[in-house]
Amino acid sequence: MDKLDAIFSPKSIAVLGASTAKGKVGHDIFANILRGNFQGTLYPVNPTAKSVLSVRAYPTVLDIPDEIDLAMVILSPKLALAAIEDCAKKGVKGIIVVSAGFKEVGGEGLELENRISHICSEAGIRLVGPNCLGVINPSPDVSMNASFSARMPNPGNISFISQSGALCTAVLDFAAHRGFGFSKFISIGNKADVDELDLLKYYHKDPKTDVVMIYMEELQRAGAEFIKAVQEMTNGEKPTPVLAIKSGRSAAGAAAAASHTGSLAGPDALYDAIFNEAGIIRCNTVNELFDYAEAFSCGKIPTGNRVAIVTNAGGPGIIATDMTITSGMELAKFSESTVEELRKYLPSTANFHNPVDVIGDATRDRYENALATVISDRGVDAALIILTPQSMTDAIGTAEAIVKISKQTPKPIVCSFMGIVDVSEGVHLLQKNRIPVYTFPENAAASLGKLFLATRWLNRKQLPQFQQVFDKEGAARLIEKYRQEGKETLGELDGGELLKCYGFNILPMDLATSETEASKIANTIGFPVVMKIISPQITHKSDADGVKINIQTEDDVRKAFNDIMKSAAAYNPDAQLEGVLVQKMASPGTEIILGVNRNPNDCGHSIMFGLGGIFVELFKDISFRLAPLGRNNARRMIRSIKGYPMLTGFRGRPIADIETIEKHLVGLSQMVMDNPLIKELDINPLLVHEKGKGATVADVVISIKEPVSCSLA
Repeated sequence: MDKLDAIFSPKSIAVLGASTAKGKVGHDIFANILRGNFQGTLYPVNPTAKSVLSVRAYPTVLDIPDEIDLAMVILSPKLALAAIEDCAKKGVKGIIVVSAGFKEVGGEGLELENRISHICSEAGIRLVGPNCLGVINPSPDVSMNASFSARMPNPGNISFISQSGALCTAVLDFAAHRGFGFSKFISIGNKADVDELDLLKYYHKDPKTDVVMIYMEELQRAGAEFIKAVQEMTNGEKPTPVLAIKSGRSAAGAAAAASHTGSLAGPDALYDAIFNEAGIIRCNTVNELFDYAEAFSCGKIPTGNRVAIVTNAGGPGIIATDMTITSGMELAKFSESTVEELRKYLPSTANFHNPVDVIGDATRDRYENALATVISDRGVDAALIILTPQSMTDAIGTAEAIVKISKQTPKPIVCSFMGIVDVSEGVHLLQKNRIPVYTFPENAAASLGKLFLATRWLNRKQLPQFQQVFDKEGAARLIEKYRQEGKETLGELDGGELLKCYGFNILPMDLATSETEASKIANTIGFPVVMKIISPQITHKSDADGVKINIQTEDDVRKAFNDIMKSAAAYNPDAQLEGVLVQKMASPGTEIILGVNRNPNDCGHSIMFGLGGIFVELFKDISFRLAPLGRNNARRMIRSIKGYPMLTGFRGRPIADIETIEKHLVGLSQMVMDNPLIKELDINPLLVHEKGKGATVADVVISIKEPVSCSLA
């Protein structure tokens, strides 16, 4: 038996702080449990009342003669502490603290929360909250609304987790409007004990939960443990889709970043990396959260991305087509036999190719025959049905036909019944039969796209890991040397030495402090050369006009040296100018950026990949993953950016050496795992040559800083 059963399926509940005064939280929660037809036994605890809503009250939980599974605590913080001490003596199995005034206010509140958490931990009691809405289990065999929301949702196969109690009441109201039912519904508040990971594990084992929705503000356990546990949930024999909306997307990144990566790797980028690796589908809005949950609740995902659209209006069909393509799907191409079959059932004015236009006067039979025909085509993986209400439209009949065909096929069918009043009966029938239905076709198409995303996640390719040998000892010696020298920022000379230890190709280079020295270095390494300013205060060299490329002669080297030093001094008069780096010019290649950033609170590192050069911060076409990073994750992050076709021969460009990029991402990951002193790193650009010819580091900057202890609590 799972300890969280005492939270979600208790046989008995004691409400500590049950009130006789209507309108108080202690009264309303007790009333909600009582009136919700709770299938267990309910005990009000109030030292000054004989009864609450005609139910005998007890002075303390210790006075209740029977065993208590769940205690609902609705008391001020100090009284809550005393009551929870009594709960521990009583042997209560689970506690929900609804009251506020704890960690969220700091000071004494934080201290009291920590003491409550310690008591529960010592007694083996699972604790939800403090500062939460409560918990709801609408299943008829439990029928528990232990919350201060007056609305008991219908039973369903979707479970919900929210860090915000206030959002829960709005979600419940919205769910009723959308015809949603829930298996489990919980607000977790301050997460003094039970958090998202505990609940995800519990929901995955729950036979009544097929989809999980989460609203989160922050993760308490945001590292490898979370990713591994959720991967087991979103993979496996019984994959459970997890949909999340994370607040705070606009939060700024690090204020004083020494690299492009550091400026782009804010907390939101970290969550994107976590969600991508764990297989969580991220939603931007509450509407999206519901849209996608509705699609997944039908229990069907497509085997491919080919969609058939059936509509009784041309305009909505075009909208659906556009959104289908935008969502990563494509219009299915019907076989000749499918087209011929459609001609039997549709008028001559209809469109027999995808999207199928059954014409505005379409009856139930026309929709039914068209849908049955296209869904049987082997080249169709899913169907999108659009109905606009005309005077002759039979919304309920069409819905009945869709339900009938849906039961006969493993392929997902989503619908857009456009309108509110005229199509309402059909919509309700579809909802009752768990067929996703939306007001607008673009929502339906976007939801199909997310279903296909799950297909890609489940069927993703797993390649063998690279067998790479790195000079870990040499890198450790270099890091310690730089630390002893007090260096916090490493440029290309020092950074290049470090990168060599992890398999990177570094160009010949040296530092010149005079034009004569620059000329000698250029002659030694050979023309053409590149020249760059070296200064701890000038990170982005091109901004200071501190880079000159394709220099062919000694005279040009001397001139470039003087021009670079003059421009750098004008750009930042206070900058310490160490000299000019003279570097062999690399062979042509596609410019990409590889980066590393130590995560907030120094909890591990994120690895960044994107198209490089001067546009990285403008277009932000980048992806992040967490270290440690293997070949498969490296491969997926490369393919996830919009500019990926630039590496695969776009418009006659040479195909880039993508395998080398994968190896370098894995190498960077290992570097920061071995050397946690690395705070930020940019390789920008890494010039990726043709397939089989490797890649060359053209510029690198690395910052080193002692990490502090990690804490995400």
